[in-house]
Parts: sequence; structure tokens; C-alpha cells
Amino acid sequence: MALLGNRNLLNVSREAEAGLYLDAGPLGEILLPRRYVVPGWNFKDQIDVFLYRDSEDRLVATTESPLAMVGGFACMEVRDISENAGAFLDWGLSKDLLLPFREQGSPVRLGQRVVVAVLMDDRTNRIIASARVDKHFSTDVPAYREGQEVSALVFAKTPLGFNVIVENKHRGLLYHDGAAHTIKYGQQLKCFVRAVREDRKVDLGLDAAGYQRVGPLTEQVLAMLARTDGQLNMDDESTPDSIRLRFGVSKKAFKQALGRLLRERKIEFTKPGIRLVNK
Repeated sequence: MALLGNRNLLNVSREAEAGLYLDAGPLGEILLPRRYVVPGWNFKDQIDVFLYRDSEDRLVATTESPLAMVGGFACMEVRDISENAGAFLDWGLSKDLLLPFREQGSPVRLGQRVVVAVLMDDRTNRIIASARVDKHFSTDVPAYREGQEVSALVFAKTPLGFNVIVENKHRGLLYHDGAAHTIKYGQQLKCFVRAVREDRKVDLGLDAAGYQRVGPLTEQVLAMLARTDGQLNMDDESTPDSIRLRFGVSKKAFKQALGRLLRERKIEFTKPGIRLVNK
């Protein structure tokens, strides 16, 4: 079934002076204006189009792609502000996207870049934007692997780092890691998963190399525990020198390895030290 606010593959039903009419099933025939029609298209073709409402509230198709579709997130620039309706954002289509006053949180200004969610407004059945991104994250349990590369859109700064939108779905925290000066609001980044927390938030870092070392290091720690009757007098509070002397890695890498083993319930902390679970 054709969906408003998404890309759809639709069949041509007829041609008119204004363009091609596409069969959108229950939504009826929808016009693809002539300026988007490629010479040579015919009635046997399926055309990939985005469906939305034009300035006169008519359903219309376009071959252009918006910055985000319904259910997605993007950083958009404020093009205009209406005293009655709200702000209008540039989302890559000829008709700007409305950011209603009630969805702004804080008032926006002309030219400002705003990270928003794109959604269907239940009140009007129109596509709108919402700057209250916290309300629109996926409720699905994140299925990311530790060390997996993911996309992240920065939407807020925190004392620990930056709140980000992970893979257009989930809330994440990107830790500073000494690179805070290079990261900006609205920036799209490639990050690496540190952990998926019980509250379904995702911890991220910028450095892939550290996480590629974690797997071998966890095996090294387990091997050491096996040789020492399941107990080791080192933990995340051990000195960097003692960790490097015994394992040849930084304290940061050692803590990452212990964190993974703890989440996998393979070890527990004895403070001081660690031990194998069920040993």
C-alpha cells in the first residue's frame, strides 16, 4: 500500500498535460508533475516517488528525495517563520516543512539549523517536523554489536559528550574521547558501538581501533583467570603501569575488556580484583 511521507514504487495509470498520474491504491491517483517526468517512461513502468501534500493540500508525487522521510530525523535550516503556524524548514523539496510552535520546544530563528523528527500529524494528517526528538525514538530493542560501525546525528551536548540519534532510530551517547572540539550540533558522524544499555540507549565512541582490540584482550584476561584459579588481583582501579606490565595495553583498553566480560556475566568484581563467575 502506498504511504504518505515515504518513497513508493507506483504504476503509471494515465498521462495528462500536467504530468503522469500514478496509481496509489486506496490513496487514489496521484499526480507526478511534468517537470519530474523522464522522457521514455510508459504505462508499464513502476516509478520510485516520494508522496506528500503540496501547498494547496493536494497529494502529489516527486522524484526528489527529502532530507528525511516520516519516521526519520535530519538537521534542517529554518527558511521562514509564520506568526500563526510556526517555522518552515528546508527539507529538500519545493514545499517547505512545517515545524509547529507546539513542536519547537524553544523558539527557533530564521537561518537556524534544527535537528528534527519527521512525522505524520494526527490532528491534520499532514507531514510535520518536531524538534522534540526525544519523543520519537524507536521502541525496538537495539540489536547492535559491540564495535559495530553506525551512523549518528548529533542533537545535544552533555557533560559526558553528545546525545546522538543512532541509525535514524535510537538514542545514543557519544563520549568526548578528547575530540569534543571537532563535533558540532547537527553533524552526521560515523561512530562505533561501545555498549547497548538496559535502558535501550547506545554508548558510542569515535575510535574503531580500541574496540577491535577488545575481543583478543578479553580472551587474554580469561586465559589469565584460568591460570590463576579464577581470581585476579587487578580490576578497573589498577594503575596504568601495572596493567601495561601484565597485559601490554592501556588502562582504557583494559577497562573496555572488563566491561564486556562483566556485561557477558563472565566475571564479577571483588574489589580489589575480579573473578570468574561460577568458578
